[in-house]
Amino acid sequence: MSSPASSDDKLIALAKEAREKAYAPYSNYNVGCALTTEDGSVFTGANVENASYGLCICAERTAIATAVSQGHRKLQTVVVVTQSSPPAAPCGMCRQTLNEFCSEPSKLRILLVNVDGEEREFALDDLLPHGFRGEHIT
Repeated sequence: MSSPASSDDKLIALAKEAREKAYAPYSNYNVGCALTTEDGSVFTGANVENASYGLCICAERTAIATAVSQGHRKLQTVVVVTQSSPPAAPCGMCRQTLNEFCSEPSKLRILLVNVDGEEREFALDDLLPHGFRGEHIT
């Protein structure tokens, strides 16, 4: 069984690789994401921009959409790689999407990394306290 550190290293490498595939000709801000689901499956995504800015999709939502389209609904760990220092956190829309696909926001690990190797780690509920969830719909 691999240690969390080696698992994180693999996810960071995959997120960096995904970042290289980003399509960001307008902002020049490439983002890559790698995530694991509760069964250990791994999915990646990159941001994809559009001249009509509202049509852009973030790396995190690209990875989540890929996981969901293959039948996975419960996220475990999310790695996001950016060029910012300190490493940037997911936007609000991505945070809410992450919230939709985790069992417990306090247990979803969000590892933020930049291309220089800086790292920060949060649980989703640190980034989205009191998030809106399906059980709030009655």
